[in-house]
Amino acid sequence: MIENKTYRSIFSPCSAQEREENFSSYWIFSQQHAGELLEEDKDLANKREKLNYFQGNPVRSRNPLPNPEIFYRNYVEFKDNPQSIDRKTLLLTTIYKFARHEWVGISGAWDITPSMAEAKTLTDKISRVHLAEEFCHVRFFHEMLKTFHLDRVEWLPLGPVKQKIYKIFPRLPGFLMDTPAFVTELMGMTFYQHLDKLFEEVFADEPETRQRLQEILHEIMIDEMAHVGQRRNFIGPNGVRAARLMLAPLYRAFFRDIPEAKYLFDIEKMIQDGLAFDYNSVSPSLLARSWVPSYCQV
Repeated sequence: MIENKTYRSIFSPCSAQEREENFSSYWIFSQQHAGELLEEDKDLANKREKLNYFQGNPVRSRNPLPNPEIFYRNYVEFKDNPQSIDRKTLLLTTIYKFARHEWVGISGAWDITPSMAEAKTLTDKISRVHLAEEFCHVRFFHEMLKTFHLDRVEWLPLGPVKQKIYKIFPRLPGFLMDTPAFVTELMGMTFYQHLDKLFEEVFADEPETRQRLQEILHEIMIDEMAHVGQRRNFIGPNGVRAARLMLAPLYRAFFRDIPEAKYLFDIEKMIQDGLAFDYNSVSPSLLARSWVPSYCQV
């Protein structure tokens, strides 16, 4: 039986000319999709409108966490034995830790990325909007946590060593930064795909809450799958080869820093999905609202 596929691997070869054309294509998409950049607020008009919708039509869990204080004791750094904690709490602490890494990383990058007024190239403009979208994702994640009546969550810096690494990383030259940046976007997308499935299982007892969580997550995934292709545009053949090699160790290292993740997610399967990523695993309804590089389309 021949499997019909609409998309090629994200690691598919492409020419420098194709990459330039796809930067232009992505820029047009992002302007329509994200809306006006509200630079002072690190926000985007269309994303703000969507967040206002979620906040103006709140959904709150009817089955509270067994003990919310367990979440607050462990959400920054896990102090208890994860095996003794209920899966809902574990999943919410994992979401916070994942988003916290994202927040710290983009905060460092925002400070050194040219503002829109100072941007001299199309890629500078793309990067500025990309970072603003990531700040919007953190706000979406915060709304997820509030769905479970977790109203005392704070977004705190990481430890001094990790904080310094995140400050140094965006200052690296492109030939050093672009490949790991692509892999981290791909890791985000595969994590969100696994998270989407886990919502179905862990929150099966709360259909309304699960639907809201997935609704918020899907807004993030639409951006993230576009970011995967956009970051792929920055790397050529050598970068693609390097990305394949660094993907597994980078995934493992990242999730080692979230000790509860291994009790919820199959990290090795996530790695396999990252290496095999070709957009065919994404819901058509989400793909219709996102962007895919031309060289990944059949």
